Amino acid sequence: MNRREFLAAGVTATAAMALTPSGLFGKPAHKLPIDKLPLYKGFNLLEKFSGMTNERYRESDFALMAEWGFNFARLPMSYWTWGDVNDWSKIDESTLEHIDEAVEFGRQYGVHVNLNFHRAPGYCINNGDAEPYQLFEDEKALEATRHHWQVFARRYKGISNQDVSFDLLNEPPVIPESQHNPVMRAIIEGIREVDPDRLIVMDGISVGRKPVMGMADAGVVQSTRGYDPIEVSHYRAEWMREHGSFEWPEPTWPLTTEDGRHFDQAKLKETIIDPWLPLAKQGVPVHVGEWGCYNKTPHDVALAYMEAMLQLWQEQGWGWALWNLRGDFGPLDSKRADVKYESYKGHQLDRKMLELLQQYS
Repeated sequence: MNRREFLAAGVTATAAMALTPSGLFGKPAHKLPIDKLPLYKGFNLLEKFSGMTNERYRESDFALMAEWGFNFARLPMSYWTWGDVNDWSKIDESTLEHIDEAVEFGRQYGVHVNLNFHRAPGYCINNGDAEPYQLFEDEKALEATRHHWQVFARRYKGISNQDVSFDLLNEPPVIPESQHNPVMRAIIEGIREVDPDRLIVMDGISVGRKPVMGMADAGVVQSTRGYDPIEVSHYRAEWMREHGSFEWPEPTWPLTTEDGRHFDQAKLKETIIDPWLPLAKQGVPVHVGEWGCYNKTPHDVALAYMEAMLQLWQEQGWGWALWNLRGDFGPLDSKRADVKYESYKGHQLDRKMLELLQQYS
């Protein structure tokens, strides 16, 4: 498929579909649409995640990932970049063309592109009260989210699962499965009405930290996180100030907190691996959609902590996507005060971090 044919496959917005398909819960378990999830390792690219900016994705990012041996790009996106918070039926074609470009870059460089709704109509982990209706409470929000995902499903129908997958919703809230699962099943069925074989990823509940055992039959990948303990990963992070991030003592690894909690590799396994093993034993693939360590954590501590994570995921055969490639958590342009950076293709490269990631790629 050439570029013209790829863009021609796109569609504009259509009317929202019905909220809940009949017989939704009486169907047999779905199978994953691929025989085995590839070992996807890479980065989050943030051009559209906040909705405050709407930049094009950079071909150079995909070229660097391929050059360094990575094969996965997660694109956390806010629907604000292509939609209208005051009219959820509207879709801006020009922004979808930016996303087409990213998928095309991924195909060109052998990097799988995972499209994620970081903000869906009715929900975002950040500033969620900016939405007029709430996804896990209001039918209008669910109808709109199904509609937006069906626009993407039509647009990429026929594009291989090797090239693109859908990640339904970034970090659902701390709610019971009885509230969460019907919403996710309705969205999944909406996608499958259009594109029955699309590879779908679903974040765990409780902000991505808890597996959704009641969705083990859904035929989707489940996505976990790697940010615990936050006293290491989010030390002095401005958006965590109200949670005490500026009062925490400078972290070490292993870490013993002021209130006596101890974290080492064994505790990490208990925290970020063990809760997911019952799901994995049922044959549900697990992928780490986000993880990393903010730039205020001392560099040697950050690297030791990251290596402990990477070793655990390697033991399980789980892939991962670092937050992020360029920026405060990544190997490029992270502005750490205690790193001697290397000038590299217009960026400031943290070579030690890159080599650590490559060791486990």
